[in-house]
Amino acid sequence: MKTIDELLTDGVAGKRVFVRADLNVPLDGTTITDDGRIRAVLPTVKALADAGARVIVASHLGRPEGAPDPAFSLAPAAARLGELLGAGVAFADDTVGPSAEAVVADLADGQVAVIENLRFNAGETAKNDAERAAFADKLAGLADVYVGDGFGAVHRKHASVFDLPKRLPHYAGYLIATEVGVLRKLTEDVSRPYVVALGGAKVSDKLAVIDQLLGKADRLLIGGGMAYTFLKAQGHEVGISLLQEDQIPAVTEYIERAEENGVELVLPVDVLVSTEFPDLRTKAPTHPTTVAADAIPADQEGLDIGPETRKLYASKLADAATVFWNGPMGVFEHPDYAEGTKAVAQTLLDSPGFTVVGGGDSAAAVRTLGFDENAFGHISTGGGASLEYLEGKTLPGLAALED
Repeated sequence: MKTIDELLTDGVAGKRVFVRADLNVPLDGTTITDDGRIRAVLPTVKALADAGARVIVASHLGRPEGAPDPAFSLAPAAARLGELLGAGVAFADDTVGPSAEAVVADLADGQVAVIENLRFNAGETAKNDAERAAFADKLAGLADVYVGDGFGAVHRKHASVFDLPKRLPHYAGYLIATEVGVLRKLTEDVSRPYVVALGGAKVSDKLAVIDQLLGKADRLLIGGGMAYTFLKAQGHEVGISLLQEDQIPAVTEYIERAEENGVELVLPVDVLVSTEFPDLRTKAPTHPTTVAADAIPADQEGLDIGPETRKLYASKLADAATVFWNGPMGVFEHPDYAEGTKAVAQTLLDSPGFTVVGGGDSAAAVRTLGFDENAFGHISTGGGASLEYLEGKTLPGLAALED
C-alpha cells in the first residue's frame, strides 16, 4: 500500500487530488455535535494543500437513499473543515454535476473544495457493479490522483471507496495508514496480557469478532446491552433488559469455547436497573437501583454495569499490555448510567499498556464524557471497519489501495 508520503515526495503541485474522507459527523439540525472525524482527516488535507495540490474532499453523511436530501448535506462539515484549516473551503452543491465541475475547475494550487454528499447519487452504494462503475468514472473525471483516508468507510464496497481507486493512481492518507498500523498491533505479535472489552446494544453485532478473539485474547470483558444475552445463556433472569433470544445458542457455545481455550470471559456481577428507559433528551433523573446480575427483577431493565462490576473490570484491565475497547458499558448518554463507561475509559487512561478505543459509540463516549482523547493510545474513527478487520475480513477499501 503506497502512502501519501510517497505521493508528496513525487510532487503534487497543480494536481487535482481526490481525498475520500469520512465526514459522517453527527448533526443537530445544521450544528455539528462532534467534529472528531473532520479533525482526523486534517493532517492529510493540510499536507496536500501545503504542497500545492488542488484538493477535492468527498464523503458520505447518513443514509439519504441515493437522492439529494438537505438534512444530510455536507455543507456544515465543509464550513467546519474551513475553520479548522484556517482557510476558505469551496463547496459544490452536487457530486459530479455542473457545480462540482465548476468548483474543481476554479481551484488554484493549495486550495480545498468539498463536494456534496456522495450518497446523493445512487451509484455510490449500488450493488450493481456497472452502476457503481459508471459513477466512479464520473468521479474520476474530477481528479488526477486518489487518496483514501475515510477509514470509517473502508469496509463498504462503494464507488468512491472500492471502484474509484482502480481508475486513478492511489495512495493511503495518514489516517488510514495509522489505523491499519494500530490494527496490526491487535492481530500480529500482540503484547500480552491482551484484554478486550466489548459493549454496545446487540450481541449479534459482535459475534464474528468474539469468534476471532476467542483464539487471540487472554481476557474478554462483556458489558452493555449485549451482556444480558450472556447472562440469560447462563440461566439468569434478565427482566425486560435488551435480549436477543435467537443468539443464546451461539453465546452458549462461546462461553464453552472460552473455557476450553483458556480465555477468561468476564460478565457483570451487578447492574443498575430501572422500570423504564431514561429520557435522553431531558436527562430527567430515573433513580436506578443496583442489583446482583443474577437477580434482576422481572419488571426491571439493566442499563449499566454496577459499582462492583466497575471495580472488577478495572482490576481485569489494570495489568493489560494491550487493550481493545469497543462499545459502551451502559446508556452513557444519560448521567444516571454513565459511570460504567466512565470507569472503563478511566482505567484505560491509567493503563501503562497500549490502549485502543474502537470507534463508534466508544469514541463518542470518550468525547461526550469529557476525557482527553489524546491520552489514549489510539481512538479509531471507524467502529464497523475496526471490528471487521479484527474478524479477519477483507475490507474492500483497503484491498483497493493495496492493488
